[in-house]
Amino acid sequence: MNTVDVFDAIQTMLAVRAYTDRPIPAATVQRIVEAGWLTGSSMNLQPWHFVVVQERETLRQLGALARSGPYTAEAVLAIVVLIEKDSSYGVSDASRAIASMMLAGWAEGVGSNWVGFHGLDAVKPLLGIPDRFDVFAIIPFGYPAEAVGKGKKKRKALGTVASQERFGNPYQG
Repeated sequence: MNTVDVFDAIQTMLAVRAYTDRPIPAATVQRIVEAGWLTGSSMNLQPWHFVVVQERETLRQLGALARSGPYTAEAVLAIVVLIEKDSSYGVSDASRAIASMMLAGWAEGVGSNWVGFHGLDAVKPLLGIPDRFDVFAIIPFGYPAEAVGKGKKKRKALGTVASQERFGNPYQG
């Protein structure tokens, strides 16, 4: 198994929107799902549910329903992330879980991207999702179809987005 350091994964992870049809090994899928499951949540309430989708036809239908991520149709795996409607912490906790799953995949050479942010009610009947949940996001996964330049990110200077001790004092590290 070829894994990378967590900081290396954070530093190099890029959005992947085109995938090969190479299957993801079951052990890797398990690690990705467990990464979400093991993520901390407010008061350990875990106000999420993950629907793991690998059937080709269902992936195609998800791609058709995901306005911001039609490429989901070409993924070999998608995790549909649900949040409990009555949870005050669902958005933040599910966001943490999504980041963990994406990093776990990246560490094993599997690319992904975040698709949607609420507004995915059309997915509910497709996956038999009960009314007590909202469809928060869809995360398609797959091996990148093209070579991905690791770590080539365009970011503002760190001192412009982080302050030292008080707002406006640029963080110096």
